[in-house]
Formats: sequence, structure tokens, C-alpha cells
Amino acid sequence: MYLALGVEYNGLGYNGFQIQPDKPSVQGELEKAISSVAAAPVHIVCAGRTDAGVHATGQVISFASPNDRPMSAWIRGVNARLPEDIVITWGREVSSGFSARFSAFARRYRYIIANTPCRPAIGRGLISHCYRARLNETAMHEAAQCLLGENDFSAFRGAGCQSHSPMRNVSEISVTRKGDFVTLDITANAFLLHMVRNIAGSLLEIGLGNQPVSWMREIFEGRDRRLAGPTAPPDGLYLVDVSYPDLYGIPARASPGPLFWD
Repeated sequence: MYLALGVEYNGLGYNGFQIQPDKPSVQGELEKAISSVAAAPVHIVCAGRTDAGVHATGQVISFASPNDRPMSAWIRGVNARLPEDIVITWGREVSSGFSARFSAFARRYRYIIANTPCRPAIGRGLISHCYRARLNETAMHEAAQCLLGENDFSAFRGAGCQSHSPMRNVSEISVTRKGDFVTLDITANAFLLHMVRNIAGSLLEIGLGNQPVSWMREIFEGRDRRLAGPTAPPDGLYLVDVSYPDLYGIPARASPGPLFWD
């Protein structure tokens, strides 16, 4: 039996998605709960391995179970065994050729920034914070457009990234404001380690007026991580959607979230 499940989680209590020895991980909790329902050890594959403290509303996992179960068991049964900050949102039986990682052709992230003088108490860890000045979201959006297309993203590649190539294809990117909140929304075929947070850190320098709009293209084309802005904190970063070919029947998200945002 081959399955795909949708997963939502609050990443604050975890050292990232990927399982690690002696450290809490989203993968570790999921595999423990799913294996209990399957009555056999189960290894899962995810669409995107999020960093420590990063959240997800649209994560997708896939796995093979040696034992059949009704879909209600894979959703309600697994949820009953998960901690409260991880939840299964949907389930589908899929073909053996489906992989949550390799069958996906796009991932979408949102980075939400509270642009307020005082840090937000409600939503702590769920929203990033910039208090130094009012961000110029128009300049940030303009600067971000140079990232569109298939390019070398070495300038925004985190140290320790294990990807064989720095080439990624960004199909959409925008920076918008809603009241006191500024949101970076970015879709690409895949992402390098810390890529979204490193892009956000550089765009913040432009939004604060510390760098001109043209600086983004300069550092991007320079392909030197040391010349770009600092890595933005994980607070406020969400994996909100993963896209697959229609033939797999993976449900499209009507609202990417997070819940309090749309």
C-alpha cells in the first residue's frame, strides 16, 4: 500500500524536519506515529526538509506500508498518536511510482514579517519581526524580480548545503504589505539550504534603505554568499504548498495559509 499524506506543523519545538540522533524532529514524530498504525517500521519521504523552527501548512509525505488500513486510520489514527503541534490534514492512496520529493515540480514558501516598533507577543515564533524602520516593500519587490528564472543561487546557498547543483528555477516571487505585515512569497522547483531565509535577509537590507535596489542583482550575479545579507531568522517562514502533476491526484490547496493569514 503506497500513500501520500498532507502535513501541517509548528516547527518551534523541532530541530527541523529531518530525523537526527538525540534531537526532536518532525520526521521522527511522524515515523513513530505512522509505524504504530502500520504495525511495522515505516520510512517517510517529504517534499521539502524544513529548517529548525520553520513551519509548514502544505508539507507532503509519502511512504509504503506493508499492511492495508482504511484512510481514516491514516488520518485520524495517526493524528491520535502525534503531538499537538503536528497534524495530518489529508490522505491519498498513490501509485508505487509516486515520491513526495521527486514527483513534485514546485514548492512555495511564505515569509511573514511584523514591521512594528514592538515585537508581537501573540504569534511569537510564528512571525518574524523588523522594528528598525518602516520597510519599503515596493523596493523589496522590485529587487526580488532579478531572481526569476533558472539561475545559479550560490549567493543565497547556506553553508553545509548538500545539493549537487546551485541551479534553481524561481517561477514566482513577490513582496507585499498588509497593514503592519510584509510578506515574501516565493515559488521554485526546489530550494537550497537556507535559500529563502538568505534571500529574505538581503531583501530586508534593501527594505531598510541600507542598500539600493540594484544591489540585489550585484550580489546575485556575484555568486558569493559572503557578500549578501545576513540569514533571516526562521520565525515566520512556512512551506505552504507543493505542486504535483495531475495524474497523482494530490489535492491542490485552496488557501496556502498559515490559517491566521489568509
